[in-house]
Amino acid sequence: MTNETTPAPNFIRNQVRDEIEGGQVTKIVTRFPPEPNGFLHIGHAKSICLNFGLAEQMGGECHLRFDDTNPAKEEQAYIDAIKEDVSWLGFSWAGPVRFASDYFDQLYAWAQHLIREGKAYVDDLSPDEIREYRGTLTAPGKPSPYRERSVEENLDFLERMRVGEFGESEKVLRAKIDMASPNINLRDPILYRIRHANHHQTGDKWKIYPSYDFTHGQSDAIEGITHSICTLEFEDHRPLYEWFLNNLPVPAKPRQIEFARLNLDYTLTSKRKLKLLVDEQIVDGWDDPRMPTVSGMRRRGYTAASIRKFCEMIGVTRADGGLVDIAMLTHAIRSDLEDNAPRAMCVLKPLKVVLTNVAEDYEEVYDVPGHPARDDMPMRKVPFGRELYIDQDDFMEDAPKKFFRLAPGKEVRLRNSYVIRCDEVIKNDAGEVIELRCSVDFDTLGKNPEGRKVKGVVHWVSATHGVPIEVRLYDNLFMVEQPDRDKDVDFLEHLNPESLVICQAIGEPSLAEAVPEDRFQFERMGYFCADRHLSKPGQLVFNRTVGLKDSWAKIKQKG
Repeated sequence: MTNETTPAPNFIRNQVRDEIEGGQVTKIVTRFPPEPNGFLHIGHAKSICLNFGLAEQMGGECHLRFDDTNPAKEEQAYIDAIKEDVSWLGFSWAGPVRFASDYFDQLYAWAQHLIREGKAYVDDLSPDEIREYRGTLTAPGKPSPYRERSVEENLDFLERMRVGEFGESEKVLRAKIDMASPNINLRDPILYRIRHANHHQTGDKWKIYPSYDFTHGQSDAIEGITHSICTLEFEDHRPLYEWFLNNLPVPAKPRQIEFARLNLDYTLTSKRKLKLLVDEQIVDGWDDPRMPTVSGMRRRGYTAASIRKFCEMIGVTRADGGLVDIAMLTHAIRSDLEDNAPRAMCVLKPLKVVLTNVAEDYEEVYDVPGHPARDDMPMRKVPFGRELYIDQDDFMEDAPKKFFRLAPGKEVRLRNSYVIRCDEVIKNDAGEVIELRCSVDFDTLGKNPEGRKVKGVVHWVSATHGVPIEVRLYDNLFMVEQPDRDKDVDFLEHLNPESLVICQAIGEPSLAEAVPEDRFQFERMGYFCADRHLSKPGQLVFNRTVGLKDSWAKIKQKG
């Protein structure tokens, strides 16, 4: 088990370091190439940290390049969100933002080159026929009847495809490789499809769009990428990646290296399924704090440093299939906020307390540290008076013996204040407790009462000076570790009905100064973040980032 003080395995970093020290590579150039068809998620964060992190550590550079070859599913809003996420995570790309569409003219010229070399042809088979002709994992494919068209005919058809003379699916351009190859990716893969769609970068210039496989390696070569780092699902595509580089007059030959993708329990990272959650309004957009998107995690209160720390903790290996415990992720943010989040008191379920031996106009104000271990954080003012609120869970009318909070006739200490005793319980007509009448022992500020032990400490807020706050308690969106594991069960059946609970809470006065994305430890409650969209002066919404309990720390100790 990896200890936080021991660097997690990263075979790619070790390999690249050896190449630089051995003189095979003088300057590493990596790239992060997202498709602009959705928001980035935690799996992308791992790739971002790997690609940008390697470039930083090895004195190289990393490009941000959008793989924008499918305009029907792409939007400018996704491009903007992705750029913001990468910057927020703390990384800067080298040069301008790049697009695969920047290279469409060159890719088209290279497609013509393959035709002239007898290595590509225009095919009239339908999509279903192409699948049928391709064969299976155990049976070879068979050649298309259009495979031996002349160079002149193929060039003519390709140009007519480009200008929009044919309908979608009428024709495709395919590489001519090996229909009997044991690797299905080499069985005459598609290079261009007809798409009558307006492109967000190129407008209506193109009526054909290149495939991912044809675009990716050549874009890498144009940019001088040295290492094309991708997940293991592309391992079987590597021979095709290399075939294109070896059969085209490209200016460089990048090398593809694969690593295991991140599989996090209780989490989905399928962009298609995340989009379904958004489209069906099961969540409130791509940045809903329950979503595993970078923007959702940011809105929930995760810091960029905690996400980078988590990606470092899990390491980079080729071992695939294992689930990462989500407790590792919550440990990373909890450790960050434990050190850096100022403290505050907030009552999530207010129960009124009237201190009967305190005058109505009595008030004192405590100077309380912003953080118990940080002298650099300012003190905060906590007012105390006759009426205050405690949390309903801190009172029990028929309390068991080891309930060390408030109960009739029992004492408890108010955090940073006096010991109080519950003398009377007030109920409404329905028999619900609505108010407690208590008395204060004024000889207990900063010291224990004479002759008795008071074990319980509760948080509280002044009823006069408290700030109304909407608190959103977020939990895992799914109730099972692998929501989409069972292909016979709709993953939506595993949704957690308690993934969001809203409380109308009351916070201490210092919280009135909070601005969006300010983070706090609400004492005894957990870590919370002012919502970056919903919070505004006089109307605060706080999202629970994570509770106080750290299960991963306990797991590490056992390990």
